[in-house]
Amino acid sequence: MSTPFKVHWASIAEEDLKNIILYIAEDSPTNARNIFEKIKETASSLTHLPERGRIVPELQDQGIFLYRELILAPWRIVYRVSDKKVYVLSVIDSRQNVEDILLKRLIK
Repeated sequence: MSTPFKVHWASIAEEDLKNIILYIAEDSPTNARNIFEKIKETASSLTHLPERGRIVPELQDQGIFLYRELILAPWRIVYRVSDKKVYVLSVIDSRQNVEDILLKRLIK
């Protein structure tokens, strides 16, 4: 069996998650807690087979193939795989302008 990848969260992705949870908690702390656990669990699952996520289509259209995502509707967990590490870079609500957000954050 292969060695698991290590999952690391970028500070901006942690901030994304915090903002999502705070927003949801205004209406339902229980829902917020459940969603927090689901997002963290989904990201943690990247320790095995991180390449299973699709290449982010908005970036692929720009010729950028480094970034992948897992969907936990309506959120998109954007990450990059490097060596035996997975870097979670953003957690974005898919109802936002994902392309603009990603291009501003990831292409500097």
